[in-house]
Amino acid sequence: MTLQIRLENSSDVPLEVEGVTPCAVAEKSLDEIRRVTIFEGNRRVELGDFFSVEGDPSDLRLEWEGELAGVHWIGAKLSRGQVHIRGSAGRHVGSEMTGGEIHIHGNAGDWVGAEMSNGLIHVHGDAGHLVGAAYRGSTRGMRGGSLLVDGRVGNELGHTLRRGLIAVGGDAGDLVGFNMLAGTILVFGESGIRHGAGMRRGTLGFFSNPPELLPTFRKGCTFQPPTMPLILRHLNQLGFDAAERHIDAQYDLYHGDLIEGGRGEILIRA
Repeated sequence: MTLQIRLENSSDVPLEVEGVTPCAVAEKSLDEIRRVTIFEGNRRVELGDFFSVEGDPSDLRLEWEGELAGVHWIGAKLSRGQVHIRGSAGRHVGSEMTGGEIHIHGNAGDWVGAEMSNGLIHVHGDAGHLVGAAYRGSTRGMRGGSLLVDGRVGNELGHTLRRGLIAVGGDAGDLVGFNMLAGTILVFGESGIRHGAGMRRGTLGFFSNPPELLPTFRKGCTFQPPTMPLILRHLNQLGFDAAERHIDAQYDLYHGDLIEGGRGEILIRA
């Protein structure tokens, strides 16, 4: 039976639940889990002060339920197992995770999957700014894994992305792939401005109306990259519905950012 953690008592300040992962609680009793330390603002409290805890933690599946927009760091540093969030979640979901799966059946805040290195995050709604990004001052953002958002995202998607796959079914804000080092980011809705600024390698793909590109990108050709159908079929297998109708598409290829050597690429559906 799945371990179910439901928010029962709300707070006027953020609740931080970093460390409450399937592996961390798998061998604990329910009473021990209720006594796990979390934070209400800067105050140490017990998980059971705000959440009910029921079920069996041994199968490495954890479900969070309730209005969780003020609950942050859910699934942070997840290494294995599954986390399901029934409702909207706060900031830093899946931050620095190294494995496992997180499914958010609602919206999420900023910093989803920040600096994650493996695993799968699927947001079945919208997400905030800096999805899959590097924390301020860090030299690398997301390092691997797959991060899917069915809805919209904010600014700086994939900031300093090092490796991995990010796909957004809805609209994105400004500065997609800013300072990107490598990896793949695909946006299937509309998007803002200044995408790929400072990118060194990697691929940005845009499947809706062509965004205005920086003058430091130059058009190469129109073609179908042999890897793109494989990536789109993989996304379709993961339940990302926006990918299927683009499998046979052609793309305009742009090279850049020329200020950083021009080894990155932006693909815009022709």
